[in-house]
Amino acid sequence: MNSTLADIETIKSRMKATWMAGDFGLIAKSYEPGAADFVARLRLKPGTRVLDVACGTGNLSLPAARAGAAVTGVDIAANLLEQGRARAAAEGLAIQFDEGDAEQLPYPDASFDVVVSMFGAIFAPRPERVVAELIRVCRPGGRIAMANWTRGGFIGQVFRTTAAYAPPPTGVPSPLAWGDEATVREWLSAGVSELRLKRRQIAFLYAFSPAEVIEFWRTYYGPTQRAFDALAANPESQTALQRDLVQLWTQHNQSANGVTHVESEYLEVAATRSPQ
Repeated sequence: MNSTLADIETIKSRMKATWMAGDFGLIAKSYEPGAADFVARLRLKPGTRVLDVACGTGNLSLPAARAGAAVTGVDIAANLLEQGRARAAAEGLAIQFDEGDAEQLPYPDASFDVVVSMFGAIFAPRPERVVAELIRVCRPGGRIAMANWTRGGFIGQVFRTTAAYAPPPTGVPSPLAWGDEATVREWLSAGVSELRLKRRQIAFLYAFSPAEVIEFWRTYYGPTQRAFDALAANPESQTALQRDLVQLWTQHNQSANGVTHVESEYLEVAATRSPQ
């Protein structure tokens, strides 16, 4: 990528504003059970030092802390961190939530036994920086676990549908590249002694119809909100995007009777940092 440092800082500033828009906590709540399943597969032992990168409101941090891990969550969006702190306090969980950048994590080398990220670090504009940081802060022999949207999965289709009307910034790799097995193997080829990849499904559950889901996302999911805002001067395009998204959610809905249950594929990444 040929973007200058000024370009990157502008992209990051806009990205931060996007994730602070709406209320991502309400979106994250719709797949909490799948996040808890992801953490359960890690079989964390009490006292394990866990870093949740791009933690949002704590979908991975909270179940990890419930398992007895010593958890730190880091994210660029201050309002999401506040929600995470409130959720942890409500359960009496001692989780440290820090504001920080996945491309420049504010922690010393080898600080954590397990480093995780679910649908978060994939949005950083420089994947090579993210990979280096995930490996750097993980102790030798420690684990790195990610959940990354795939291009062919449902959310991948949502992203592509939205991008057809409101294209993302130029020069920034698609977050869906993190869901490509060959790409992930290439990115993690150095510094990792073992790498296992598995495609899994995660459920989005809403007690209302697909059409209402789109209104919900327009209100609370920053990227969708910003996409529709970008089309404000073109109401016909807004209407077309709304139509296409409703159609997509309706086609994939596994429920009836006015409720929504959609499954989306993601790539589960399980890596072990090289001993040296």
